Amino acid sequence: MLPELKVKRAVFVLGKIDEILSWDKRQAHERDQKFVDLGRYLCEVRAGQYWRIDKMKSFDEFLEKRFLDSRRKAYYLMAIHENLTRVPKQQLREIGWSKATELAKVARREGERFESATWVHKAQELPKEEFKREVERHLTGRESEPWELLYFKLYKSQLNVIEQALETAGLMLGSDKSRGYCLEMICADFLAGVNLENGDPDALLLALHRLIGMLSTTQRQQIFERVETLP
Repeated sequence: MLPELKVKRAVFVLGKIDEILSWDKRQAHERDQKFVDLGRYLCEVRAGQYWRIDKMKSFDEFLEKRFLDSRRKAYYLMAIHENLTRVPKQQLREIGWSKATELAKVARREGERFESATWVHKAQELPKEEFKREVERHLTGRESEPWELLYFKLYKSQLNVIEQALETAGLMLGSDKSRGYCLEMICADFLAGVNLENGDPDALLLALHRLIGMLSTTQRQQIFERVETLP
């Protein structure tokens, strides 16, 4: 049986939901308005070594204190400030920090050839996920693969090791690679080591194939040349 519809209560509850969602949207918009200034101030802190006022030893230590969840976001914001100098600040605020992060990847790759007006227009017109796919197509030259979001719990004591591993993999692969690619490289490297010891050639070949596939053309050629010299 259907429950009795309490019209007055239903209108009140639905109104509250809309009110909360509207508040959350305003809060998100306000956060997006602040990220441009935050990136600029972070760059100034690093350049002027302002962390010394708080008796800290390095900029990384400063970020660990201020960005408890992830230092990576701080570096994203700084990359936006450093690489998108030709994009008006108001336009950056309008497109939001997530899209601006993707824009910074293109700007860093293109350098002086970066067509800021074209890419800002794309960022304004396309939904967030579609814009990310457009950036990936531009940077990699291929369509993005089907993807899934993975959720699992980590303890705060584990975050430092994981962040360092992902950042190190990012330096090896290139800053345009996503954290998913970085994680895959770490896992493929682990599997290659394990299967080398256990003598499973098929699993080892698969891991090596994925590792080599994430390298640049020059790096692949260097590996092939070394393989040809093996006895």
